[in-house]
Amino acid sequence: MRELIIAEFITLANVIQAPGGPDEDTHGGFTHGAWTLPYWDDAIGEHFFQAMAQTDTLLLGRKTWQIHGGAFEPMQNDPFGDAMNAIRKYVVSTTLTSADAWRNSTLINRNVVEEVRKLKEAPGKNILLDGSSVLAHTLIENDLVDEYALHVYPLVLGSGKRLFPAGKRVNLTLVESEMLSTGVVYQRYRPASR
Repeated sequence: MRELIIAEFITLANVIQAPGGPDEDTHGGFTHGAWTLPYWDDAIGEHFFQAMAQTDTLLLGRKTWQIHGGAFEPMQNDPFGDAMNAIRKYVVSTTLTSADAWRNSTLINRNVVEEVRKLKEAPGKNILLDGSSVLAHTLIENDLVDEYALHVYPLVLGSGKRLFPAGKRVNLTLVESEMLSTGVVYQRYRPASR
């Protein structure tokens, strides 16, 4: 069975909203976008490429899929862009009518839990999710996540979309921890029951 891995940039207070740009996601009046930028370390890019080498499918919520697709679809002859465009993508949305805006994408618009279970049972490498807070909540609430790969940033924003849903207890086992030069801590966790 394939593993579903959630990979996120996350603050100490569980916030994952708009890590990469000031206008990336201002939903709810969020004004703290681009909070990861002062903490860049080359190890973050290395962790991403390691994860991508073990992944052949991205699972994304609509907003994250649109943001990523808008950035990567136009890229040509760029190693990172080429990797993101070539990989198989599944976008979960009840409002999209097509996944044609970003190549190699398939729309999931109903029975999300059932469809994700089917993806996990299919042959292949890991399935990776990033961003996608609403979808992440659904996956976490239905115990579909096999691993969390988190870059934990040493700051608290006080507001924003969170990775872990309110009211859901998630017992985890730490399997890796690495302190980066900028104070970010890379941590990998697996559900304690697995």
